[in-house]
Amino acid sequence: MTRMAVEPPMNRRELLILRHAKSAWDTDAPADFDRPLALRGLRASKRIGRYITETGLLPDAIVCSTATRAVQTIHGVARAARLSLESVRFEGAIYEADLSTLLDVLGECDPDAQRTMIVGHNPGLEYLLDHLAGGVPVPGDGKLLPTAALARVELPGDWRRLERGQGKLRGLTRVRDLDD
Repeated sequence: MTRMAVEPPMNRRELLILRHAKSAWDTDAPADFDRPLALRGLRASKRIGRYITETGLLPDAIVCSTATRAVQTIHGVARAARLSLESVRFEGAIYEADLSTLLDVLGECDPDAQRTMIVGHNPGLEYLLDHLAGGVPVPGDGKLLPTAALARVELPGDWRRLERGQGKLRGLTRVRDLDD
């Protein structure tokens, strides 16, 4: 299947919101922060990376939580999408972040980036998506952003002014819905 590259409209930005892939619970990680990806999560991160490439959604900049599972997720995505990790800013504040903190993190993003990706955790990312899109219906399974889900939100041009409802949800992709 051939996919066309998707360019954001002029004077607009796109934010890709990626929840980390499935983490492992049966590890001897000393804390939640240190939990690694499960094998399923490692595969999912690579699949999302291929999807990003296939659909032309390569980000110009990436900001990622420093939690182990988020770091491993972006590494898998980057390998599959052939992205340089030099464009990744690792930000500890994303872990367990509330909406206000996530908006602050995004406010520090490169103003020249047309498409930015944030990689992090629930419930913060769900709050962020709901805030930007002005409300998003939750699917029947009750999970707006399950692990390795990718939301695509069109936003106005200034990362520092992200008011409720000024974004437009352009897509919500769940890794389980993608072909291998």
